[in-house]
Amino acid sequence: MSHDPHLAGATRRGFLQSAGALAGTPLIAGQAHAAPHAVAEPHAAVPVALTLRVNGQEHGLRIEPRTTLLDALRDHLGLTGTKKGCDRGQCGACTVLADGRRINACLSLALQHEGEAITTIEGLGQPGHLHPLQAAFIAEDAFQCGYCTPGQVCSGVALLAEARRGDCSAASPDVRRQDAALTDAEIRERMSGNLCRCGAYANIVSAVRIVARQEEIA
Repeated sequence: MSHDPHLAGATRRGFLQSAGALAGTPLIAGQAHAAPHAVAEPHAAVPVALTLRVNGQEHGLRIEPRTTLLDALRDHLGLTGTKKGCDRGQCGACTVLADGRRINACLSLALQHEGEAITTIEGLGQPGHLHPLQAAFIAEDAFQCGYCTPGQVCSGVALLAEARRGDCSAASPDVRRQDAALTDAEIRERMSGNLCRCGAYANIVSAVRIVARQEEIA
């Protein structure tokens, strides 16, 4: 074995050069010229026809079947009072009523609600003829930026109907009783699915409480 340092150095350089060349060489014959796999473009779904009954009026639509109720209301019917917040069912800004029950419109497909009576904030009241809860929100200053307010009001209207039916909540002291008072704790629990980033919760509870008391007197 030679101990010539020049020869040893040349051998090391040659080895490194050869290894570097091999590192960039495909291990499988023809791999260097293989075409990348083509990514198939998703096919657009065929629009479908449906009729939505919103705020007492029927609307014939042709929409992509994956369209949410929220997008159908806003983009197809121009009812932009219903807000898109998180679009994940977490904030409640898109709350509307379907046959009187409150739902998150961003989590529901429009096709699911054909034949149901959908009520948005526009259908609850109009300037000069407000729903009692809308009037209470104004009187109690129960909003600041107002973005969550349509969902808050729709949720509050459903809450009052649930209380009239005697539906219990996680805050109900006795689920066997159907005449439990709508206390502040009950209101907070029942409105917990609607978030207010401005933090107007105390005033929201006050507005719902006022209308609940009015209904008790009536």
